[in-house]
Amino acid sequence: MPRYYFNIRGTHGSPDDYGEELRDKEAAWKEATKVAGEIFKEIDGKFRPGQEWALEVTDENRKPLYTINIDAKEMK
Repeated sequence: MPRYYFNIRGTHGSPDDYGEELRDKEAAWKEATKVAGEIFKEIDGKFRPGQEWALEVTDENRKPLYTINIDAKEMK
């Protein structure tokens, strides 16, 4: 099975050094939505206007496949 990596950028960002073996790109996308929700929930009110957060999914060659971006802005 191919390996996919889930890298975090922004609040408590970190590269994924281990990855996860999943059946295909669709399975990687589904996992990304679950992971993004879980991680962002743990931020627990600390995310502020002006901050950005992203989860990037790459394939086993580290080629980007998907990105989930959250960008907080204060409307004035």
